Amino acid sequence: MTRKIYAIKVHLEHAVGISGFGENGLPMNPQHFYGAIEAGGTKINCAIGNGPDSLVAETRIPTTTPAETIAAILAFFAAHQTRYPMQAIGIASFGPVDLNPRSPTYGYITSTPKPGWANVDLRGAIKRAFDVPIGFDTDVNGAALGEYRWGAAQGLDTFIYLTVGTGIGGGGMIGGKLMHGLVHPEMGHIRIPHDHQRDPFAGACPYHGDCLEGLATGPAMEKRWGTRAEYLPLDHPAWDLEAYYLALAMHNFVCMLSPQRIIIGGGVGSHPNILPRVRQHTQTLLNGYINAPDITQHMDQFIVAPGLGDHAGVLGAIALAISAESAKINLG
Repeated sequence: MTRKIYAIKVHLEHAVGISGFGENGLPMNPQHFYGAIEAGGTKINCAIGNGPDSLVAETRIPTTTPAETIAAILAFFAAHQTRYPMQAIGIASFGPVDLNPRSPTYGYITSTPKPGWANVDLRGAIKRAFDVPIGFDTDVNGAALGEYRWGAAQGLDTFIYLTVGTGIGGGGMIGGKLMHGLVHPEMGHIRIPHDHQRDPFAGACPYHGDCLEGLATGPAMEKRWGTRAEYLPLDHPAWDLEAYYLALAMHNFVCMLSPQRIIIGGGVGSHPNILPRVRQHTQTLLNGYINAPDITQHMDQFIVAPGLGDHAGVLGAIALAISAESAKINLG
């Protein structure tokens, strides 16, 4: 690409307001609309738009039975399709999910512990109703892609997005590509040291007991302390224990993946008591071994909150939709 063409491309990127281009170098049309589904275990956030400043319709749907929930999703999009015709739809879903396009269960929610949702063909149900390109990934990879385009991961190619709430999920990018593999990352289920004397709580994960998710989710905090996390006082020892468990995970992720930044979101992760304590414990645990200024001097810029705030997930789904449309154009 010549310098002149590059300058035109950058100018168009700024004018269009999105960071993605197809391989043909053409910007996405700012008048195009994309559907977004952020599927969580307790609620589904749906939206239509094309970026952070252009969400033209939004709704929140309780995650009840698959039939009831999917019907509500389809009704939302159908009600707006005439006015805001969607070029593609992105689905950022709780999991585990099947992300292998060659698999007969591609697009399914698979072995989730959420009652009634195991082996549900979420992507297929949306595709059958709206014959447009469908972007499909985990909720955390979707949020990571949104942060990469518009938020706290702009300009980076290797980073982690971790959400800490009802569950713990992690994703992100390595070398500019979303994390995929045999299935997808399950960062919430890593093993971390559990000091039973300090914390006799057995853990809440139905599969592993005291994995990270079993010790550090909102439900784990509630079972351990007898009240919901948001009702605990700021000086309650729960917060330092929670931050310590998350810092143990940060230590592992830093050493394994060498991310340029770690973004922590979710209901528990966004609590004002958490990030400062996580940073402090992470530095102590690493003990100077990773000798990089981002960690030794600028930890407040290394472990950060989502730049897109509570909209990281739904904007990530829009980013997945844009990528799906771009892939279709480039293949066509």
